[in-house]
Amino acid sequence: MLDFLREEHVDEHIIKGIEDFRREHPSPATDLTARPRYMYYGKEIWEQAAEALLCGENLLLAGSKATGKNVLAENLACLFGRPSYNVSFHINMDASFMIGTDTFRDGQVVFRPGPVCQCATLGGFCILDEINMARNEALAVLHSVLDFRRVINVPGYDAIPVHDAARFIATMNYGYAGTRELNEALASRFMVIHMPEITRDNLEKLLRREFPDMKKQSAVQFSGLFTDIEKKCRNGELTPKVLDLRGLMDAIRLIRRGLSPLSALDMGITNKTFDDYEQSLVRDIISSRISKKDGRSTLFD
Repeated sequence: MLDFLREEHVDEHIIKGIEDFRREHPSPATDLTARPRYMYYGKEIWEQAAEALLCGENLLLAGSKATGKNVLAENLACLFGRPSYNVSFHINMDASFMIGTDTFRDGQVVFRPGPVCQCATLGGFCILDEINMARNEALAVLHSVLDFRRVINVPGYDAIPVHDAARFIATMNYGYAGTRELNEALASRFMVIHMPEITRDNLEKLLRREFPDMKKQSAVQFSGLFTDIEKKCRNGELTPKVLDLRGLMDAIRLIRRGLSPLSALDMGITNKTFDDYEQSLVRDIISSRISKKDGRSTLFD
């Protein structure tokens, strides 16, 4: 990961700070520290996020679909050598799931810690996914965790101090159904980064890294396809349903396995919308970049 940051020309002072952090806080013996599947590309965002975490702050990554919020969060946990805990919020989420609850073990009532409590104890990175989908009253239990107190108050048990290495990274997208305004008291406990759309150059890098056998011209074709769809979504000609970077990556995997490009892209992108007119527009964009004659042999070495 540190070599990757150097490839992205991230400030060497920041890289040294991360190395010092990892020496000061050795990784705990857990299998929750894993290398991420994808890498995030964007020098400025890397520097902002890393500096904030080195200063002991928590992060809120806000942005539209396909901007890499969760990818960056997972990358940061791996970069700092910390175990990662994921909390995916929904409208019925309550405090007991996050903090923990009582359970029976060996005939006794004991406390079963939730992901927030485990993260605080081991000094992990807790990813609070789509934080603006949860009720404010459920999130209120995080106030003492995220501010200067850094403590978890568990009713009926002693207060649990938050490990010095623990950090909380929240993500949010205003465009999803069921989202709501984030409580001001909670928002003030985060440093906020508005995630930009992935650039065409960075998307090409991502494709070449994920698919090393892809031809250079193929990476240009697919990155151009995604950029075209992104522009149409931004101009209101298409709904964000078809703007799916995961779907594009999955479609490319199917193509590499031998499925025809048009069929694979239908499955990964076009069919994400159920409007016939919108599907026809997406197919027109695809046909302008990908030929019917293209196949695995023309797109990959």
